[in-house]
Amino acid sequence: MKSTLSRRDLLTRWFKTGTVSEAAHAPRVAFSPRGAFPLGDVVVCIFLRGGMDGLSAVVPYGEGGNYYDNRPTLALAEPGSPSPNAARDLDGFFGLHPALSPLYPLYQDGRLAFVHATGSIDPSRSHFDAMRFMEIGVPGNRSVGTGWLGRHLELLGAGNDSPFRAMSFGGQLPESLRSSIPALSLRDLESFRIEARWDQRDAIEQVIRGQYHVDNPSGYLEQAARSVFEAVGTIQSLDPANYQPSGGAVYPDNELGWGLSQVAQIVKADLGLEAACVDLNGWDTHNGQGNFGGRFDVLLDAFARALEAFNLDLGSRMNNITVVAMSEFGRRVTENASAGTDHGHGGLMTVLSGGLTSGQVFADWPGLAPGELDDGDLAITTDYRDVLAELIGRRLLNPNADQVFPGHTPRELNFFVQRT
Repeated sequence: MKSTLSRRDLLTRWFKTGTVSEAAHAPRVAFSPRGAFPLGDVVVCIFLRGGMDGLSAVVPYGEGGNYYDNRPTLALAEPGSPSPNAARDLDGFFGLHPALSPLYPLYQDGRLAFVHATGSIDPSRSHFDAMRFMEIGVPGNRSVGTGWLGRHLELLGAGNDSPFRAMSFGGQLPESLRSSIPALSLRDLESFRIEARWDQRDAIEQVIRGQYHVDNPSGYLEQAARSVFEAVGTIQSLDPANYQPSGGAVYPDNELGWGLSQVAQIVKADLGLEAACVDLNGWDTHNGQGNFGGRFDVLLDAFARALEAFNLDLGSRMNNITVVAMSEFGRRVTENASAGTDHGHGGLMTVLSGGLTSGQVFADWPGLAPGELDDGDLAITTDYRDVLAELIGRRLLNPNADQVFPGHTPRELNFFVQRT
């Protein structure tokens, strides 16, 4: 046992930035034929960590004083106002923050939609608890050890044995991908390699290959080692350091732009990717939120330009890709004394997909009048799991959404078109 553990430690030590989920029990050796998977859309999940203020991103200007009186310094002017900070009209009631303007053509084309007054029904205002409950997909349950995306992949049973089936970028595997399906977690593609001095790397690789009998694997560790070497070789062949996006796309220099550019490279290589996760942090805007020329609209600009570049880069492939962005909760309706907003409840989801019924703001709108609020917060009228369940069934072609979200009966939204 001591020898086996030391060999495992040696293997993981020499490979930089790449980790496989702790629940990965079976090695993945044979790669699936290129182009054979996925069966449905590739799903890209963006988590906006910190609690994004959906009331400032997609503004309910039609609420009048219920919105403007509660946000004397943070409110966006109504569409048509001469103010440079005016919202852009979406449907006569909701307006788009100016920083999200790069996404407006996608909304007009029916490829971008927003879900408002949505989120997790768990009442927690703790970042840690709210993120975990949202990612495992069973609000309030602390005993569940798998995530909603991981369970989806388990239940889909697509026969996809590619090591690139499930990936996250950022260096830490998100809760949503935890399951028995191995998931690859990377900081970046370029540095997924043997960690050693450049002039020693080839010699070290030969030593590891020999110790693990990579060319003729006979046991679990040998097969796992071969899988790792194959994955490293495949990623290196993509030449990520010299990647040139298509369609004139320019990814912003931020964690989301960088992450989505990595996802785009894997998608274009037809390596069997089915699910990918990327984060954008920094949305906990308790003070100095700065909807105009401040921290909040800088984040919105980063988000918008990253999505715009991803869409341009992948072109017609976006017909088979769905991007879902969510946050653990929204912010309070009333701004605080520090020109910010505190932890709230109802929030916003953003969906970019070639399989939407239309570009729209989907909202069973509860209103912002005092009697319509949930303890001072925007009420949740659309459970975020309803959106994801319909995505799973109609676009990811998994008929087991009831098991992906156990104990929840999804409401049909008619948000997505059934993929055939």
